[in-house]
Amino acid sequence: MTKVQADWYVIKTETGPCQIVQGHQIEAMEQSAKTQQWGPFTSQGEAIARRVGLIRSGKCTPI
Repeated sequence: MTKVQADWYVIKTETGPCQIVQGHQIEAMEQSAKTQQWGPFTSQGEAIARRVGLIRSGKCTPI
């Protein structure tokens, strides 16, 4: 049995906060609802660390 590895993305929404979503969720989001995206990342932890960096740099606002 093979383990399917999910890709993780950081998505900036129109309102400013960044969300962490899996690859299959990014396709379901409306194109107009997201303004920027970063990724793919191999783990959720890596995506969280990137979101923290984006908040510190002012590109995202905290939730």
